Amino acid sequence: MDRLTEMEAFATVVDQGGFTDAARKMGISKSAVSKHVSALEARLGARLLNRTTRRVSPTEIGLAYYDRARRVLNDAGEADALVTSMQSAPSGLLRISVATDFGVNHISPVLSDFLTEYPDITVNMVLNTRYVELISEGFDMAIRIGEQEDSSLRARRLCETSQRMIASPGYLQKFGRPQRLEDLNEHKLLHYSSQAAGNVWKITTASGEKRQIRSNGWLTVNDGQSLLNAAISGLGIALLPSFLYADALRQGLVEDVMPALPGETLGIYAVYPPGRFTQPKVRAFIDFLVQTYAEKGPDSW
Repeated sequence: MDRLTEMEAFATVVDQGGFTDAARKMGISKSAVSKHVSALEARLGARLLNRTTRRVSPTEIGLAYYDRARRVLNDAGEADALVTSMQSAPSGLLRISVATDFGVNHISPVLSDFLTEYPDITVNMVLNTRYVELISEGFDMAIRIGEQEDSSLRARRLCETSQRMIASPGYLQKFGRPQRLEDLNEHKLLHYSSQAAGNVWKITTASGEKRQIRSNGWLTVNDGQSLLNAAISGLGIALLPSFLYADALRQGLVEDVMPALPGETLGIYAVYPPGRFTQPKVRAFIDFLVQTYAEKGPDSW
């Protein structure tokens, strides 16, 4: 007889308190349940149930075996559910957290294509500039940029962006183009206020040395698009990702302030809670983004 069926028959008898109710629960005859349990006891060489005319109860060994058997049966049920889920069409509410700059410029424009392809999914996209706790705040996934510090989350690299200092031609004509990193101390810098380190730029020199540039800055704001607008209008120099400034650079509205410096490359990731399997709706959206951004980055935005 099938070992799993024997375990199920025994566990169901314990759960239901007797063979009759167990047979009704399993949809088989009472004699079939009895045969499964007897076969299990014979195979194990132990009596698992105390049988009287009035009631059936597990023996001490039977109770210990029941605990383990129930775990095995639950795992088997989860395995079946996993296969069913993996093959089912993606559906349900997908709640995602995205950095405002990237969400507005590169997620929002493609959502219609995704929702058309997966009409049974609904999306709740939250744009913010802070680090969110996915599980405690109820998010299915997030799009994050740069080094991923939370190793407890699963992450899939979508594409890359580069980070450079940009300024308008008018600003550089009026204030001059810095030739060395030290020259930045004499310039008007535009800062992103959500940086954990404060008004500090981390720059890689041509030799590969990591340098930190500290300045009070002329403008500090927690929105990259606002910094780009300020740079275009000639207010100063901003350190921004290519996915934000690429169009302005192509149009000649801004220039690379120090083109001799290597661009800082940052990964763009889809992150989601760990688990035994990825929900179909999450997997579908990540696969969609991977395909969408296949030709993007680090400088081709």
